[in-house]
Amino acid sequence: MTTEIDARVRMVREVERGASVLSSRVVEAFLNVPRHPFVPVFYRRDGEEYVPTRGHGDEWLRAVYTDEVLVTEVDGVHAEDAPDGGVAGVATSSSTAPGLMAEMLDALDVRPGDLVWEIGTGTGYNAALLSHLAGAATVTTVDRAARLVDAARERLREVGFEPAVLRADGAGAPPLGGPFDRIIATCAVRRVPRSWLEQCVTGGVIVAPIGNALGGGAVVCLTKLPGGGAEGRFLHRPAAFMHLRVDGSTAAPDLAPPPTGRRRTSVVGACAMDDQAFAFWAGLCLPPATVRDGGTLYDPTDGSTAHVDDHPGRPSTVTASGPRDLWQLVESAWTAWRHHHRPRREWFTLTVRADGPQTVSFTASDGTVVSWALGGERVDAPGAATPRSMHPFEHSA
Repeated sequence: MTTEIDARVRMVREVERGASVLSSRVVEAFLNVPRHPFVPVFYRRDGEEYVPTRGHGDEWLRAVYTDEVLVTEVDGVHAEDAPDGGVAGVATSSSTAPGLMAEMLDALDVRPGDLVWEIGTGTGYNAALLSHLAGAATVTTVDRAARLVDAARERLREVGFEPAVLRADGAGAPPLGGPFDRIIATCAVRRVPRSWLEQCVTGGVIVAPIGNALGGGAVVCLTKLPGGGAEGRFLHRPAAFMHLRVDGSTAAPDLAPPPTGRRRTSVVGACAMDDQAFAFWAGLCLPPATVRDGGTLYDPTDGSTAHVDDHPGRPSTVTASGPRDLWQLVESAWTAWRHHHRPRREWFTLTVRADGPQTVSFTASDGTVVSWALGGERVDAPGAATPRSMHPFEHSA
């Protein structure tokens, strides 16, 4: 029979095997804070539906204590409220894979007594780990969903932690108690919100997932600089987080139907977007509003659409409509990425200036600097003449 302690220890060993070297304090937190009280019910994918998994037996316990994402909400229906037959839809809340949580907490480098602001309470499990690391009295966690906030507050109390658990917009007005020494987000953003930067002390750390159109998201670890800006690098591990809801909506923009316009062939197939390293690079090169569904890309700002069909053994077929051929941007990104020897996420830096611009940069082995601006704003650089979210600029360091 599997005990909860045995399951927890196995999970921590699994996390340590799959991660870079973690601090002993982070490992200790995972050993001391249980996961199962925060996910009494979760979904498992069964074909086109998500089926709730309930119970307290060995199989349920082993499933809870694995290094995997556990989906807890689908289209606003929490797993605890779901019918036994399951529900269809899109996952809207989950418990992050412990291995990724551990790497993010390691990068955050929380010390006892640090004032911590977490954006995205979710199940409350991460808030419990933060409470163990910093002390619950100095942790504030926020979420938009009343259902999640109420459940997390109660479960945190049950395991002995009472941080401030608030219903609030993570991109809106910051909670009382700041400025904060450490800020961590468990939801993706296209650019770092100004309020996060303003509420971080000089020398403090912000850890947040940066999402993009192709799903090639990554987590950045920023240090607040004396001048009011911040700078840091991306973590090695890919991160596909749900996006921060700034308007209360959980739905992604509707995709246009596959276009019936211009047709051509391409040596770059839709499968290229499944490479997480390339998806990170290519996502920086696409317009910031672009959304993807399989082999279809759509930019709702101007209606441009590209649909790619792969054919084994022969070139892929591209069908494009609208004012721009979005797939040309992906092809250019593919050429540049290979030219620079397929750079990894952790080789990129993000610079957030106090006056607004946020720039992702990569320095190639020959000293060439390739940069993109997040959010579609312009940045000053040699030869820069186009929106950086669409075309990177290069110059010698």
